[in-house]
Amino acid sequence: MVANDYLFTSESVSEGHPDKVCDRISDEVVDAYLAAEPEARVACETLTTTNRIVIAGEVRGPAGITHDHVRCVAREAVRAIGYEQAGFHWRDAAIDVYLHEQSTDIAMGVDGGAEKDEGAGDQGIMFGFACDETPVLMPAPITYAHQILQLMAEARHAGQMPELGPDSKSQVTLRYAGGRPVACTSLVVSTQHKESASTAQVREIVRGVAKKVLPEGWMPPEDEFYVNPTGQFIIGGPDGDAGLTGRKIIVDTYGGAAPHGGGAFSGKDPTKVDRSAAYAARYLAKNVVAAGLAKKCLIQLSYAIGVAKPLSIYVNTDGTGEVDEVRLAEILMDLDLSPRGIRRRLDLNKPIYARTAAYGHFGRTATADGGFSWERTDLADELKRAFN
Repeated sequence: MVANDYLFTSESVSEGHPDKVCDRISDEVVDAYLAAEPEARVACETLTTTNRIVIAGEVRGPAGITHDHVRCVAREAVRAIGYEQAGFHWRDAAIDVYLHEQSTDIAMGVDGGAEKDEGAGDQGIMFGFACDETPVLMPAPITYAHQILQLMAEARHAGQMPELGPDSKSQVTLRYAGGRPVACTSLVVSTQHKESASTAQVREIVRGVAKKVLPEGWMPPEDEFYVNPTGQFIIGGPDGDAGLTGRKIIVDTYGGAAPHGGGAFSGKDPTKVDRSAAYAARYLAKNVVAAGLAKKCLIQLSYAIGVAKPLSIYVNTDGTGEVDEVRLAEILMDLDLSPRGIRRRLDLNKPIYARTAAYGHFGRTATADGGFSWERTDLADELKRAFN
Protein backbone atom coordinates (compact mmCIF):
# COMPACT_ATOMS: atom_id res chain seq x y z
CA MET A 1 0.00 0.00 0.00
CA VAL A 2 1.34 3.45 -0.96
CA ALA A 3 1.50 5.95 1.90
CA ASN A 4 -0.40 9.19 1.23
CA ASP A 5 0.72 11.06 4.37
CA TYR A 6 4.48 11.50 4.70
CA LEU A 7 7.46 13.86 4.75
CA PHE A 8 9.69 14.17 1.69
CA THR A 9 12.96 16.07 1.30
CA SER A 10 14.94 17.30 -1.70
CA GLU A 11 18.12 19.33 -1.94
CA SER A 12 19.69 21.70 -4.44
CA VAL A 13 23.13 23.24 -4.80
CA SER A 14 24.05 26.56 -6.41
CA GLU A 15 26.17 27.33 -9.46
CA GLY A 16 29.07 28.04 -7.11
CA HIS A 17 29.07 24.60 -5.49
CA PRO A 18 32.36 22.84 -6.43
CA ASP A 19 30.61 20.07 -8.38
CA LYS A 20 28.44 22.60 -10.20
CA VAL A 21 31.48 24.66 -11.15
CA CYS A 22 32.74 21.50 -12.85
CA ASP A 23 29.39 20.84 -14.54
CA ARG A 24 29.37 24.41 -15.86
CA ILE A 25 32.90 24.19 -17.27
CA SER A 26 32.20 20.82 -18.89
CA ASP A 27 29.00 22.10 -20.49
CA GLU A 28 30.73 25.29 -21.67
CA VAL A 29 33.19 23.01 -23.49
CA VAL A 30 30.27 21.11 -25.07
CA ASP A 31 28.74 24.42 -26.18
CA ALA A 32 32.03 25.63 -27.64
CA TYR A 33 32.29 22.54 -29.83
CA LEU A 34 28.62 22.52 -30.88
CA ALA A 35 28.75 26.22 -31.75
CA ALA A 36 31.64 25.52 -34.09
CA GLU A 37 30.31 22.21 -35.45
CA PRO A 38 26.80 20.95 -34.59
CA GLU A 39 27.80 17.31 -35.13
CA ALA A 40 30.86 17.52 -32.84
CA ARG A 41 31.35 14.82 -30.20
CA VAL A 42 32.31 15.69 -26.65
CA ALA A 43 32.71 13.74 -23.42
CA CYS A 44 34.31 16.20 -21.04
CA GLU A 45 35.06 15.77 -17.33
CA THR A 46 36.29 18.52 -15.00
CA LEU A 47 37.95 18.48 -11.58
CA THR A 48 38.47 21.56 -9.44
CA THR A 49 40.36 22.22 -6.23
CA THR A 50 42.24 25.13 -4.71
CA ASN A 51 43.19 27.37 -7.65
CA ARG A 52 43.39 24.43 -10.04
CA ILE A 53 41.14 23.14 -12.81
CA VAL A 54 41.73 19.88 -14.67
CA ILE A 55 39.76 19.17 -17.86
CA ALA A 56 39.92 15.73 -19.50
CA GLY A 57 37.98 13.66 -21.98
CA GLU A 58 37.37 12.69 -25.57
CA VAL A 59 36.34 14.98 -28.41
CA ARG A 60 35.84 15.00 -32.15
CA GLY A 61 35.43 18.39 -33.73
CA PRO A 62 37.10 21.38 -35.37
CA ALA A 63 40.80 21.92 -34.82
CA GLY A 64 40.05 25.53 -33.98
CA ILE A 65 38.92 24.48 -30.50
CA THR A 66 42.44 24.37 -29.10
CA HIS A 67 43.49 23.69 -25.54
CA ASP A 68 44.12 27.41 -25.12
CA HIS A 69 40.57 28.10 -26.25
CA VAL A 70 39.25 25.57 -23.73
CA ARG A 71 41.26 27.31 -20.98
CA CYS A 72 39.66 30.62 -21.92
CA VAL A 73 36.21 29.01 -21.85
CA ALA A 74 36.90 27.64 -18.35
CA ARG A 75 38.15 30.98 -17.01
CA GLU A 76 35.11 32.78 -18.36
CA ALA A 77 32.80 30.22 -16.74
CA VAL A 78 34.44 30.71 -13.33
CA ARG A 79 34.34 34.49 -13.76
CA ALA A 80 30.64 34.39 -14.66
CA ILE A 81 29.87 32.35 -11.53
CA GLY A 82 31.64 35.00 -9.47
CA TYR A 83 34.81 33.46 -8.08
CA GLU A 84 37.48 36.04 -7.28
CA GLN A 85 38.77 34.53 -4.04
CA ALA A 86 42.38 34.06 -3.03
CA GLY A 87 41.92 30.28 -3.08
CA PHE A 88 39.92 30.14 -6.31
CA HIS A 89 40.10 32.98 -8.80
CA TRP A 90 39.09 32.91 -12.46
CA ARG A 91 42.27 34.75 -13.42
CA ASP A 92 44.79 32.92 -11.25
CA ALA A 93 43.71 29.25 -11.31
CA ALA A 94 46.07 26.86 -13.10
CA ILE A 95 44.21 24.99 -15.85
CA ASP A 96 45.36 21.65 -17.25
CA VAL A 97 43.63 20.34 -20.38
CA TYR A 98 43.78 16.66 -21.36
CA LEU A 99 41.25 16.38 -24.17
CA HIS A 100 42.05 13.85 -26.91
CA GLU A 101 40.37 12.29 -29.94
CA GLN A 102 37.31 10.11 -29.43
CA SER A 103 37.89 6.36 -29.55
CA THR A 104 37.44 4.96 -33.07
CA ASP A 105 35.70 1.92 -31.55
CA ILE A 106 33.01 4.14 -30.03
CA ALA A 107 32.72 6.25 -33.17
CA MET A 108 32.21 3.12 -35.30
CA GLY A 109 29.17 2.10 -33.25
CA VAL A 110 27.65 5.55 -33.00
CA ASP A 111 28.11 6.99 -36.49
CA GLY A 112 25.37 6.49 -39.04
CA GLY A 113 26.04 5.40 -42.61
CA ALA A 114 24.44 4.26 -45.83
CA GLU A 115 23.25 0.99 -44.32
CA LYS A 116 22.76 1.86 -40.63
CA ASP A 117 21.16 4.56 -38.56
CA GLU A 118 23.15 6.37 -35.93
CA GLY A 119 23.49 4.22 -32.83
CA ALA A 120 23.33 5.10 -29.16
CA GLY A 121 26.62 6.29 -27.69
CA ASP A 122 26.39 3.81 -24.84
CA GLN A 123 24.12 1.28 -23.20
CA GLY A 124 22.00 2.38 -20.28
CA ILE A 125 18.62 3.16 -18.76
CA MET A 126 17.14 6.64 -18.61
CA PHE A 127 14.12 7.91 -16.65
CA GLY A 128 11.74 10.79 -17.16
CA PHE A 129 9.12 12.00 -14.70
CA ALA A 130 6.38 14.59 -14.37
CA CYS A 131 3.62 15.31 -11.88
CA ASP A 132 1.02 18.01 -11.34
CA GLU A 133 2.32 19.28 -7.97
CA THR A 134 3.65 22.51 -9.49
CA PRO A 135 2.91 24.61 -12.60
CA VAL A 136 6.16 23.32 -14.17
CA LEU A 137 4.95 19.73 -13.62
CA MET A 138 7.81 18.89 -11.25
CA PRO A 139 7.87 17.60 -7.65
CA ALA A 140 7.41 20.50 -5.23
CA PRO A 141 10.41 19.88 -2.90
CA ILE A 142 13.09 20.07 -5.61
CA THR A 143 11.28 22.96 -7.32
CA TYR A 144 11.35 25.11 -4.17
CA ALA A 145 14.91 24.08 -3.33
CA HIS A 146 16.09 25.23 -6.77
CA GLN A 147 14.08 28.46 -6.70
CA ILE A 148 15.51 29.59 -3.36
CA LEU A 149 19.10 29.28 -4.59
CA GLN A 150 18.32 30.72 -8.00
CA LEU A 151 16.78 33.86 -6.47
CA MET A 152 19.78 34.24 -4.17
CA ALA A 153 22.16 33.92 -7.12
CA GLU A 154 20.21 36.44 -9.22
CA ALA A 155 20.24 38.96 -6.39
CA ARG A 156 23.97 38.38 -5.80
CA HIS A 157 24.78 38.94 -9.47
CA ALA A 158 22.63 42.08 -9.47
CA GLY A 159 24.58 43.46 -6.51
CA GLN A 160 21.55 43.31 -4.22
CA MET A 161 23.08 40.75 -1.83
CA PRO A 162 26.79 41.61 -1.71
CA GLU A 163 27.11 39.78 1.60
CA LEU A 164 26.74 36.40 -0.12
CA GLY A 165 29.29 34.26 -1.98
CA PRO A 166 28.73 31.89 -4.91
CA ASP A 167 28.61 28.60 -2.98
CA SER A 168 25.32 27.53 -1.37
CA LYS A 169 23.03 24.58 -0.71
CA SER A 170 19.36 24.23 0.16
CA GLN A 171 17.19 21.43 1.51
CA VAL A 172 13.39 21.52 1.64
CA THR A 173 11.20 19.08 3.56
CA LEU A 174 7.49 19.09 2.74
CA ARG A 175 4.59 17.36 4.46
CA TYR A 176 2.24 15.48 2.17
CA ALA A 177 -1.40 14.79 3.06
CA GLY A 178 -3.52 12.70 0.75
CA GLY A 179 -0.53 12.51 -1.56
CA ARG A 180 -0.36 16.31 -2.01
CA PRO A 181 2.16 18.77 -0.52
CA VAL A 182 0.53 20.91 2.16
CA ALA A 183 3.32 22.48 4.26
CA CYS A 184 7.06 22.96 4.67
CA THR A 185 8.19 21.34 7.91
CA SER A 186 11.88 22.25 7.71
CA LEU A 187 14.19 24.33 5.55
CA VAL A 188 17.99 24.24 5.47
CA VAL A 189 20.11 26.79 3.60
CA SER A 190 23.89 26.97 3.86
CA THR A 191 25.36 29.90 1.99
CA GLN A 192 28.86 31.25 1.60
CA HIS A 193 29.16 34.82 2.91
CA LYS A 194 31.59 37.66 3.48
CA GLU A 195 33.48 37.60 6.76
CA SER A 196 31.87 40.92 7.65
CA ALA A 197 28.34 39.48 7.47
CA SER A 198 26.86 38.35 10.79
CA THR A 199 24.96 35.10 11.31
CA ALA A 200 21.78 37.04 12.04
CA GLN A 201 22.21 39.14 8.90
CA VAL A 202 22.61 36.09 6.67
CA ARG A 203 19.63 34.42 8.31
CA GLU A 204 17.35 37.36 7.52
CA ILE A 205 18.57 37.53 3.93
CA VAL A 206 17.68 33.86 3.46
CA ARG A 207 14.35 34.28 5.23
CA GLY A 208 13.32 37.00 2.80
CA VAL A 209 14.11 34.80 -0.20
CA ALA A 210 12.37 31.73 1.25
CA LYS A 211 9.19 33.71 1.90
CA LYS A 212 9.11 34.73 -1.76
CA VAL A 213 9.43 31.13 -2.92
CA LEU A 214 7.30 29.09 -0.53
CA PRO A 215 3.49 29.35 -0.69
CA GLU A 216 1.99 31.77 1.81
CA GLY A 217 1.97 30.38 5.33
CA TRP A 218 4.45 27.60 4.51
CA MET A 219 7.51 28.94 6.35
CA PRO A 220 8.54 26.27 8.85
CA PRO A 221 8.71 26.87 12.62
CA GLU A 222 11.69 28.95 13.69
CA ASP A 223 13.45 25.96 15.24
CA GLU A 224 13.15 24.11 11.91
CA PHE A 225 14.58 26.98 9.85
CA TYR A 226 18.31 26.28 9.62
CA VAL A 227 20.70 28.80 8.08
CA ASN A 228 24.42 27.95 8.11
CA PRO A 229 24.00 25.41 10.94
CA THR A 230 27.79 25.19 11.48
CA GLY A 231 27.89 28.89 12.39
CA GLN A 232 29.74 30.38 9.41
CA PHE A 233 30.51 29.60 5.78
CA ILE A 234 33.29 31.88 4.56
CA ILE A 235 35.62 29.47 2.75
CA GLY A 236 33.60 27.98 -0.09
CA GLY A 237 33.75 26.65 -3.60
CA PRO A 238 36.64 24.51 -4.86
CA ASP A 239 38.94 26.08 -2.27
CA GLY A 240 36.86 24.47 0.47
CA ASP A 241 36.04 21.18 -1.22
CA ALA A 242 37.15 19.54 -4.48
CA GLY A 243 34.56 19.31 -7.25
CA LEU A 244 33.88 16.81 -10.05
CA THR A 245 31.56 16.75 -13.04
CA GLY A 246 28.45 14.62 -12.63
CA ARG A 247 28.26 14.24 -8.86
CA LYS A 248 24.87 15.92 -8.43
CA ILE A 249 22.63 13.80 -10.64
CA ILE A 250 19.70 13.77 -8.19
CA VAL A 251 19.89 17.56 -7.87
CA ASP A 252 19.92 17.68 -11.68
CA THR A 253 16.73 15.61 -12.03
CA TYR A 254 13.83 15.07 -9.62
CA GLY A 255 15.29 15.44 -6.14
CA GLY A 256 14.85 11.75 -5.38
CA ALA A 257 11.12 11.72 -6.16
CA ALA A 258 11.75 9.50 -9.19
CA PRO A 259 14.45 7.01 -10.21
CA HIS A 260 17.62 8.01 -12.02
CA GLY A 261 19.37 5.77 -14.54
CA GLY A 262 22.78 6.63 -13.12
CA GLY A 263 24.35 8.57 -15.98
CA ALA A 264 25.26 12.22 -15.53
CA PHE A 265 24.34 14.84 -18.14
CA SER A 266 26.95 17.59 -18.07
CA GLY A 267 29.93 17.41 -20.41
CA LYS A 268 28.19 15.14 -22.92
CA ASP A 269 27.09 15.98 -26.44
CA PRO A 270 23.55 14.86 -27.37
CA THR A 271 24.59 11.64 -29.12
CA LYS A 272 25.10 10.36 -25.57
CA VAL A 273 21.75 8.90 -24.55
CA ASP A 274 22.58 9.46 -20.88
CA ARG A 275 21.69 13.04 -21.72
CA SER A 276 19.43 13.10 -24.77
CA ALA A 277 17.25 10.10 -23.87
CA ALA A 278 16.78 11.40 -20.31
CA TYR A 279 15.60 14.67 -21.87
CA ALA A 280 13.30 12.72 -24.20
CA ALA A 281 11.85 10.70 -21.31
CA ARG A 282 11.10 13.92 -19.41
CA TYR A 283 9.52 15.38 -22.56
CA LEU A 284 7.25 12.37 -22.94
CA ALA A 285 6.29 12.22 -19.27
CA LYS A 286 5.59 15.95 -19.11
CA ASN A 287 3.37 15.80 -22.19
CA VAL A 288 1.42 12.87 -20.76
CA VAL A 289 0.63 14.92 -17.65
CA ALA A 290 0.04 18.13 -19.65
CA ALA A 291 -2.45 16.21 -21.81
CA GLY A 292 -4.42 15.25 -18.70
CA LEU A 293 -3.78 11.55 -19.24
CA ALA A 294 -2.32 11.18 -15.72
CA LYS A 295 -1.47 13.28 -12.68
CA LYS A 296 1.88 11.54 -12.40
CA CYS A 297 3.97 9.76 -15.03
CA LEU A 298 7.26 7.85 -14.91
CA ILE A 299 8.92 6.69 -18.11
CA GLN A 300 11.98 4.48 -18.56
CA LEU A 301 13.89 4.05 -21.82
CA SER A 302 16.77 1.62 -22.42
CA TYR A 303 19.46 1.53 -25.11
CA ALA A 304 22.40 -0.54 -26.33
CA ILE A 305 25.60 0.98 -27.70
CA GLY A 306 25.55 1.18 -31.47
CA VAL A 307 21.81 0.33 -31.68
CA ALA A 308 19.47 3.08 -32.84
CA LYS A 309 16.07 2.05 -31.49
CA PRO A 310 15.37 1.87 -27.76
CA LEU A 311 15.25 -1.67 -26.43
CA SER A 312 12.30 -0.97 -24.17
CA ILE A 313 9.90 1.64 -22.85
CA TYR A 314 8.18 1.45 -19.47
CA VAL A 315 5.29 3.67 -18.40
CA ASN A 316 3.93 3.93 -14.84
CA THR A 317 1.26 6.46 -13.87
CA ASP A 318 1.16 5.34 -10.22
CA GLY A 319 -2.57 4.76 -10.25
CA THR A 320 -3.34 8.28 -11.49
CA GLY A 321 -3.74 7.41 -15.17
CA GLU A 322 -6.90 8.05 -17.18
CA VAL A 323 -5.80 5.71 -20.00
CA ASP A 324 -4.36 2.22 -20.39
CA GLU A 325 -0.61 2.24 -19.66
CA VAL A 326 0.14 -0.54 -22.16
CA ARG A 327 -1.56 1.39 -24.95
CA LEU A 328 0.19 4.58 -23.87
CA ALA A 329 3.57 2.84 -24.02
CA GLU A 330 2.76 1.55 -27.53
CA ILE A 331 1.91 5.07 -28.73
CA LEU A 332 5.07 6.54 -27.26
CA MET A 333 7.21 3.74 -28.72
CA ASP A 334 5.87 4.63 -32.17
CA LEU A 335 7.68 7.97 -31.92
CA ASP A 336 11.22 8.12 -33.27
CA LEU A 337 13.21 7.67 -30.07
CA SER A 338 16.49 6.87 -31.79
CA PRO A 339 19.37 9.19 -30.84
CA ARG A 340 19.01 10.97 -34.18
CA GLY A 341 15.21 11.16 -33.84
CA ILE A 342 15.45 12.66 -30.35
CA ARG A 343 18.00 15.24 -31.46
CA ARG A 344 15.85 16.27 -34.41
CA ARG A 345 12.60 16.52 -32.45
CA LEU A 346 14.19 18.47 -29.60
CA ASP A 347 16.76 20.29 -31.76
CA LEU A 348 19.63 19.33 -29.46
CA ASN A 349 22.67 19.98 -31.69
CA LYS A 350 22.96 23.54 -30.43
CA PRO A 351 25.12 25.31 -27.81
CA ILE A 352 22.34 25.27 -25.19
CA TYR A 353 23.89 23.29 -22.35
CA ALA A 354 25.85 25.62 -20.06
CA ARG A 355 22.56 27.05 -18.79
CA THR A 356 21.49 23.58 -17.64
CA ALA A 357 24.47 23.13 -15.32
CA ALA A 358 22.79 24.58 -12.22
CA TYR A 359 19.26 24.71 -10.78
CA GLY A 360 18.07 21.57 -12.53
CA HIS A 361 17.73 20.31 -16.07
CA PHE A 362 13.96 19.98 -15.69
CA GLY A 363 11.15 22.31 -14.72
CA ARG A 364 12.76 25.17 -16.63
CA THR A 365 11.30 27.41 -19.33
CA ALA A 366 11.83 26.51 -22.98
CA THR A 367 13.52 29.40 -24.80
CA ALA A 368 13.31 30.72 -28.36
CA ASP A 369 16.88 29.63 -29.16
CA GLY A 370 16.10 25.98 -28.38
CA GLY A 371 17.17 25.88 -24.74
CA PHE A 372 15.21 23.46 -22.54
CA SER A 373 13.26 22.26 -25.60
CA TRP A 374 12.39 19.08 -23.69
CA GLU A 375 10.15 21.22 -21.45
CA ARG A 376 7.77 22.00 -24.32
CA THR A 377 4.27 20.52 -24.19
CA ASP A 378 3.70 20.51 -27.96
CA LEU A 379 3.03 16.75 -27.96
CA ALA A 380 0.06 16.97 -25.57
CA ASP A 381 -2.64 17.54 -28.19
CA GLU A 382 -1.34 14.64 -30.28
CA LEU A 383 -1.52 12.35 -27.25
CA LYS A 384 -5.07 13.47 -26.49
CA ARG A 385 -6.15 12.72 -30.05
CA ALA A 386 -4.56 9.27 -29.89
CA PHE A 387 -7.01 8.36 -27.10
CA ASN A 388 -10.05 10.06 -28.55
